[in-house]
Amino acid sequence: MAEGTARRIAAAFAAVCLTAGVSAVTVAVVAGPGPGLTGYVSEAGVTDSGYAGAYRTGIFSVAASLLLLAGALPPGLRAAAGLLGAGAVATVLSGAVTCSEGCPLPPFEATTVADLVHGGASIAATAAVVLAMLVLLFSPAADRGLRRIAAIGAALALPVAAVVAAALLLVGRSTLLGVSERVLLAVVAAWGLATSGYLAVRSLTADGPSVRTPDGSNVSRR
Repeated sequence: MAEGTARRIAAAFAAVCLTAGVSAVTVAVVAGPGPGLTGYVSEAGVTDSGYAGAYRTGIFSVAASLLLLAGALPPGLRAAAGLLGAGAVATVLSGAVTCSEGCPLPPFEATTVADLVHGGASIAATAAVVLAMLVLLFSPAADRGLRRIAAIGAALALPVAAVVAAALLLVGRSTLLGVSERVLLAVVAAWGLATSGYLAVRSLTADGPSVRTPDGSNVSRR
């Protein structure tokens, strides 16, 4: 199997896994008995919620999509691929370690070790993906399309991430934090879907017929 074909397949499956994962998590959050916009998305994964299975299945599907997207990136983008891989590992950890009821976080709530592990893994996963956007944006090895998608994603994600960080440290559980968390996760998911879709389509042209250059070498027609 040609390398370009393998990357195209990985990108296509990344889009499928991401769509399935986000859909499952969304169902768990919307249909679950959580506190609405004042709560965290992770509360849908609490054992007593009734939708914990759907939530964890969705989270693991999102982790798989990050790994597939890392494998779909073109050569020369190892830093971005590494960040996506790290994000996938952190996502698996956040799904495997369930927080207690309410998913409390410091500094305003008493927490357990599981709460800290789950919350830290969730934050690390999101941060890794946002950093991957920035790496792609400034990497000379990324083509114009990847950089454009990364630029839009970063421009949307960074301000919202700043709001989330400020709300965690200064406000705590609130509608502001709940809404900004959901917006940030939506932006990250949209970036992942746009990037994987772009890579799947881009690879079709990258694997096109070759043409002979003046020096006698063959290159793929783009």
